[in-house]
Order: sequence, then structure tokens, then C-alpha cells
Amino acid sequence: MAKIGIIQPDTLRQKVEDAVRHAITTGLYLPGERLVERVLCEELGVSRASVREALRKLEAEKLVEIIPHKGPVVATISLDEARQLYALRAILEGFAAREFALKASENDIADFAKAAKGLRQAVRGKSREDVLKAKTNLYDIMLANCGNALVHEILRGMHSRINILRATSLVDADRLPKSLAEINALNTAFQKRDADAAQEIASEHVRNASVVALRYLEEQGHS
Repeated sequence: MAKIGIIQPDTLRQKVEDAVRHAITTGLYLPGERLVERVLCEELGVSRASVREALRKLEAEKLVEIIPHKGPVVATISLDEARQLYALRAILEGFAAREFALKASENDIADFAKAAKGLRQAVRGKSREDVLKAKTNLYDIMLANCGNALVHEILRGMHSRINILRATSLVDADRLPKSLAEINALNTAFQKRDADAAQEIASEHVRNASVVALRYLEEQGHS
């Protein structure tokens, strides 16, 4: 009997998708900016078919919008949508932090502490991209080890969209020290396995971050 054969992973498509997603979430491409397929093909050295497939995937993630007579653009987030995103994120991240405190292994908790240290170093380096990468690593550790795959999946998708706001408003002179203090407090709660404290600190961290992000949107005239 003939065998159908092994399907190889579509690594090129994934790499194109990852490259464009990274450019959007780190602020290289700003909200509302056109994504010209020809330019993307030239910059990435790939075919137009690969670029179009990647853009369709990012449209499904709501990172890209396809506008009639204009084509693909980086998605924008309305003020009301941002409020909803942050409100839901505060609840889910509080839950994830609580579960992490209860279920994470000692190695997981050590990894979180190491990632928190990496975030502090990134902030000192003053590279927006490095800070975003360090924060993503920090959340990945907590979410991947909170014992709830569905919460992990939902929050990963939300973080991609929220990174659009972070990329343009993260370097806030007042917010960054407070954000680091909150992460340090969360790390301490994990070390002590204090689930109640971890839940409250994680939720409060998101609520405080939302104040900066929402103020930024208001200043930009978003409704």
C-alpha cells in the first residue's frame, strides 16, 4: 500500500509571518501604516504569495486590517477596545499568576526570577525592542507554567495586540520604575508561593499599565 508521506512544516511562511508580526509589535511599522506587498517582498526576499499568506494570518490575529482601495495596514486599537482588552487581561493575568504561584515548579519560579532580572537589564539598556522582548519572555514563563492552556492561548493573542500600544508608549519615564517594582513584588510573591498576593499584584500591574496606554490613545485622538 502506498504511503502518503510526511508533510514538512511550512517554515518559510512561518518565518515571513513572524518577521512581519515582530515588525508590528516592536513599532517598526506603526498603527495605520500601509503594508506594501512589493516592499515587503523586497525587504524579506520572498514571493508575493508568501507575503499575502502571512498578512492573512496576521489579519486573523487582528494585527493587520485590509482596507478597501488601500490594502493592508497595521491595525489600530480604539480607546473603547483598549479598555476592554486591559480589563479582561487584568482578570486573566491575575488568575494565571495565582495558578503559577500554586503549580509552578521550583525551576519555573527560578526562570521567572531570571527573566525579571533580564527585564531590569533591558530597561537599563534603554532599547525599546529589548524591553518588549524581555517582557514577552517573562509572560511566556508565567503563562506556559500556570497549568491552564486555554488561558495561555487567550493571553498570548491579547499580548500581540497590546504590544501595538506598548511599542508606542512603553518608554514612559514615570511608568517604567513603577512597572519594575511591580514585577519585583510579583517575583517575591512567587518565591513565597503566596497565591493571593500574586493574583492581586498581577492584576494591579495590568490596571496601572492601562492608565498609561489609555492616556496615550486619548492624546492621539482615538475614540
